[in-house]
Amino acid sequence: MKLALGTVQFGLDYGVANQNGQITIKEASKILEYAKKKNIETLDTASLYGNSETILGKIGVKDYQVITKTIPLRKSVDEVLDNFYKSLENLGINHVEGLLIHDVNDIKNKDFDQLLSKLQALKNEGLIDKIGFSTYTPEQIDFLLANFEFDLIQVPLNVFDTRLIEGGQLRALKDNGVEVHSRSVFLQGLLVNFHNLPEYFLPWQRRFNEYQLMVSESNLSLLEYAVNFVLNIHEIDKVLVGVNSELQLKEIVRAVKGCSNLEAFSIYDLTLIDPSLWKT
Repeated sequence: MKLALGTVQFGLDYGVANQNGQITIKEASKILEYAKKKNIETLDTASLYGNSETILGKIGVKDYQVITKTIPLRKSVDEVLDNFYKSLENLGINHVEGLLIHDVNDIKNKDFDQLLSKLQALKNEGLIDKIGFSTYTPEQIDFLLANFEFDLIQVPLNVFDTRLIEGGQLRALKDNGVEVHSRSVFLQGLLVNFHNLPEYFLPWQRRFNEYQLMVSESNLSLLEYAVNFVLNIHEIDKVLVGVNSELQLKEIVRAVKGCSNLEAFSIYDLTLIDPSLWKT
């Protein structure tokens, strides 16, 4: 299954369309149970996602492929490594499928090469299967490809944000044998619900209306269009989806249609397609 489960909602109140807040451990357990039933076996988490790792550990994730992330390299390499061991402890597992550098700006730190060397040692020990980066911009990916060898990368990609397709970064990553996981497929829920949006989004209302008309002409729902657009990009290995309930995950799984050649609706305004810039 190409879908993977993001678990930021397990530890934080997250998403512009999230009306329910952080989910309960009971609901998180039902989500994981259903995911397993549908062969969704990759879980994405991070120690910075509130108590997400602890919740996952309480539920039990030994049968899943877990990807987690480093804390920023601010003080020392040892602090980052200690936090990784703490992640293993919280998750209740003895190794992870992947460890991503959460803050790609860590590469500017004078100790970054030492950190990478230590992570490679952990990989050799079998504690980490794949080492990689969580990225936000095409420029970051270009720099990483030019300067590092890595196994795994997480990138933003959705029907509005197609920079990595047009800029050739997706193709370059696959040419270098990098496993690519996409996130932000629903742009924090925006792409599946254009009602009652904060005032911040008013400047794009006309574009939103045009997009919804295009989707309606495809005879797909907003959910179906958004998820299938990314699932059918062949350079993408996993598509991360975050949910607030088992019902939401069921709806996403049902939305997988296998339809191909869906048209992008590219918007090149960073203040829309980069949620870190939203002022909501």
